Amino acid sequence: MEQQVIVVGGGPVGLWLAAELRLGGVPVTVIEERPERDERSKALTVHPRTLEILASRGAHQPFLAEGTPFPGGHFGALDDRLDFTPLDTPFPYTLALPQARTEELLEGHALALGVEVRRGHRVTGLAEDPTAVTVRVAGPEGPYELRAAYVVGCDGTRSTVRAAAGIDFPGTPSTVLGWLGDVTLDTPPPPGFTAFTPAGLLMVVALPGGLFRLVGVTPQDLRTDWPGDLTLDELRARTTAIAGRDFGMRDPVWLSRFGNATRLAEHYRLGRVLLAGDAAHQHFPAGGVGMNVGLQDAHNLGWKLAATLRGWAPDDLLDTYQAERRPVGADLAEGSRAQVALMTGFSPEGIDLRTVLSRAIATQPSFNRTLAERLTGLAVHYPPRDPSAHPLTGTRAPDLAFADAGDEPGGSSLFALLRADGYVLLDLTGRAVSPLRDLARTGLTVHSRSLAESRSDWTAVRAALVRPDGHVAWAGTTPDDAALASAANRALTATHREP
Repeated sequence: MEQQVIVVGGGPVGLWLAAELRLGGVPVTVIEERPERDERSKALTVHPRTLEILASRGAHQPFLAEGTPFPGGHFGALDDRLDFTPLDTPFPYTLALPQARTEELLEGHALALGVEVRRGHRVTGLAEDPTAVTVRVAGPEGPYELRAAYVVGCDGTRSTVRAAAGIDFPGTPSTVLGWLGDVTLDTPPPPGFTAFTPAGLLMVVALPGGLFRLVGVTPQDLRTDWPGDLTLDELRARTTAIAGRDFGMRDPVWLSRFGNATRLAEHYRLGRVLLAGDAAHQHFPAGGVGMNVGLQDAHNLGWKLAATLRGWAPDDLLDTYQAERRPVGADLAEGSRAQVALMTGFSPEGIDLRTVLSRAIATQPSFNRTLAERLTGLAVHYPPRDPSAHPLTGTRAPDLAFADAGDEPGGSSLFALLRADGYVLLDLTGRAVSPLRDLARTGLTVHSRSLAESRSDWTAVRAALVRPDGHVAWAGTTPDDAALASAANRALTATHREP
């Protein structure tokens, strides 16, 4: 069964990738070393762009029903939080939802689509030949091998897939050790509590089940050695030094340290082996970005792999995964390092820098928006190959609202039209008979719609080709219907192999 894809790692990234592949018509097996889901919730934050991705597959409602919305996020734990309410998205907020529950929801989504998840199976190596990859697996009943067209490592910072493929993971070593504790607090602080003093940084977040997560760093944590596992007494001492009290902490269920080692895979694709999520990028967990960027990696990759295996993709489509997502990983590393500098700026100069930047967030809307769009992934733009392309090309398409769907199937906004197995060609001309009606392709649906609202960046657009991941592949503005159809056909020639 060599036309399948093997996804190594059954966390959120691997599960979303597997679901996208199934929606694209590709068999997929997920190999996950853990026999059961890890109930310790490392990631708590679901960002707006991730909610958009979920919405584009109709998978967002359970997250909205269970997550707790917050109208912003933090950058470097500055006193003034980023305001997400001005962002151009149906979801101008973050959702607080434990990673264990996010993973459970994504696994249910994947299983419903026919994904096979093998828990308690560990990849031990792989070998690539011109036609496939052979993956060696240690299972509960002994070792075995699988062959697949491609293998994707979604198996974390210590990725077995990355190491077996010989992909370098260069970067900078850890110089800071953050810490966290999931504990019970008898006298918790107010919601959203953050404290930054010369004694250190402390953030307190409420978790389901009456638990609280305490996360922080102190001047004595600026070190390169490993001081041993975190203890409750140490957590209590650090909390008291920063906040003046320990909030009655007791009964820890998880105590941990984490470093700021920052690395970026030399290749996101090497032959038939690809990487996504933490296997491709490692960084300090600042701003709740990591899981979200990993899910966005998977969203970029899934349809490209499926289109390649289904035969309608151009020859170089899979190469665009690295070309588009590795710069996002580099941006993630840069932003995380910048936040570490702010979160460890305990000197008078560091505190003043924090004050200046925090004041700018509070008083300069454009600065707030720039940081917010970067943090949330809404600003991601894939530069087009053609420098003369329309400015929308490569940008994330917003959830355009449509005035009237007429007799056509589909929703009243763009996200409801997006699909993992093909592009959407939007006819926005308002013509009774679409000038694009004859542009049929495998991996393409054509929809005639009229915009329900005036948008300055879309005002002159009469047609647009939107990728399965929601980014604009082409936009046309010519007023002549025949010329518009001709331009759309040329765009499709570049994005689709000829039938």
